[in-house]
Parts: sequence; C-alpha cells; structure tokens
Amino acid sequence: MPLSVSPAQPRNERRLVFTSSQAARYVGVSLATVRRWTDAGHIECYRTPGGQRRFSRAQLDQFIESMQRTGPAEDAASLAHHDAQVA
Repeated sequence: MPLSVSPAQPRNERRLVFTSSQAARYVGVSLATVRRWTDAGHIECYRTPGGQRRFSRAQLDQFIESMQRTGPAEDAASLAHHDAQVA
C-alpha cells in the first residue's frame, strides 16, 4: 500500500504557535507594531505563565483577513486615531 505524502509546506505554514517575533515576521510588521496591536486589542494572543505573548496561526490569519477586508488605509487611520487618543 503506497503512502500518501503531502507536499512540503514552508516551516511557518506548519507552525501552530508563534512567539511575538515570529508573529511579526508572519504578518510582515515590526515586533513593536505587534505589541502595540496586541495591547490595543487588534490581534488576539494568550500569555504564558511567564507573561510572554503567544499567537496561534489561526488568530494571525484571522487578523490578516480582517486587514484585507477593511483595507490597510482604513485600519491605519483607525490605529492613528486610537494612538492620538491614548497620548
């Protein structure tokens, strides 16, 4: 009986849990931006017992899809407005 072999996927496509740095690379932004977006509630994460952020691939994909639906210009304006209110 032949074994079915699935095509090789890039490493980050198989990864289920990302650190903040890995999430930043996956989304294509800086680490500081991921932290800001997480603190503002734009990206969901969970915290380890040591307080480090962890992201599931599903959460990151959901965030990327929401950015594609609303468009980066709208979201950037929303984030800039939020940052101005906080400052």
